[in-house]
Amino acid sequence: MIEEGKPLFVQIAEQVEDSIVDGSLAEEDRAPSTNELAAFHRINPATAAKGVNLLVDKGVLHKRRGIGMFVSPGARELLLRERREAFAVRYVRPLLAEARRIGLGPEDVAELVRAGAAEPAP
Repeated sequence: MIEEGKPLFVQIAEQVEDSIVDGSLAEEDRAPSTNELAAFHRINPATAAKGVNLLVDKGVLHKRRGIGMFVSPGARELLLRERREAFAVRYVRPLLAEARRIGLGPEDVAELVRAGAAEPAP
């Protein structure tokens, strides 16, 4: 699904990354070609190629001449590490900063997280 306000090539790269993280694209699997991505999303192949090239530059995909693009060894772990770091920056650090402001320590926050995790999903 295409989101407004975010470049299409970034969204294409993120969708391929999601497939790698969730395991639907395993290491050494052939990744969708730029033409396949362009046709599926009804976008210009150059835009799809720009997204794929982001992943090549990052080391997530590599090209096998005459065959196509493939998921690089270690790509899933690389993406998981990157996402964990982003999660900490985006969610955990602000959570801990607010906890300090209202007088909660790390154990208080951990208990709140455990309690929240025990509640049924909405």
